[in-house]
Amino acid sequence: MINPNEDGNDEMETKTTPSSLSDVANATKARKQPGSGALGVGLEARGIHAWFGDKLVLRDISLDFWSGTVTALIGPSGCGKSTFIRTLNRMHEFIPGAAMAGEVLLNGQDIYEQGTDVTKIRLKVGMVFQKPNPFPSMTIADNVLAGLKLAQLKTENKDDLLEECLERAGLWNEVKDRLNAYGGSLSGGQQQRLCIARSLAVRPEVLLMDEPCSALDPGSTLKIEETIQHLSSSMTIIIVTHNMQQAARVSDYTGFFLSDGGPGELVEVGPTSEIFSRPKDTRTENYVTGRFG
Repeated sequence: MINPNEDGNDEMETKTTPSSLSDVANATKARKQPGSGALGVGLEARGIHAWFGDKLVLRDISLDFWSGTVTALIGPSGCGKSTFIRTLNRMHEFIPGAAMAGEVLLNGQDIYEQGTDVTKIRLKVGMVFQKPNPFPSMTIADNVLAGLKLAQLKTENKDDLLEECLERAGLWNEVKDRLNAYGGSLSGGQQQRLCIARSLAVRPEVLLMDEPCSALDPGSTLKIEETIQHLSSSMTIIIVTHNMQQAARVSDYTGFFLSDGGPGELVEVGPTSEIFSRPKDTRTENYVTGRFG
């Protein structure tokens, strides 16, 4: 059983069972096999270590994120999940005192290789944050197309691109008659989908999502999850979530992070249905059944 918080937001849970989560994972959709020649290899992390000053916060994380799949990253707060995904598009290095070691390969090329254009990496590896961050003084249309302007990219037909991105983000039907309204006038869930549409406008290959539903009501959460499933056929998606049911519903693969008082480490990774039904490590089982975390 899932026990929602008192405010009605079920992002955090207290108790469930591996079998029930496995049932959700198996019932939601057929598991996809990794890799797609048409979409590229995907994203590969190799031996990632991360520091804040002298403190090691992540130790030796290696993970493959294949094109056309969704990977959920789960684990207690403070175990380094958000730090890890920020290393995947070179956001971590912009935090004062932060450092990292290891390789992140996008279609076989290390994004940390000397001379790599960081701006171009962020166009290929987009990010959706925990709290929606549309530009409140920009219109809905201008919000979607803002990335093109910042990256100085040209498109033949902005109207078609605008509709395509809003459609893919599951927002077109709700805003098509008020594209000149300010982005800040939308509800929280709509603002988050607007941010997804903005990320899509620059044609990313990978979309990172850091607890994108933690501030949303269950109805808005469902719409975001529908958007994730729709997008997953055409890109690599990595989502950090504390919601075990959400991980079971949207992901093909799940990685469990844990710190145990030291640096965050990857305990295990596998197909989502297996992580929730027969995890290899007892610490994973204890976490997904709500015994801690």
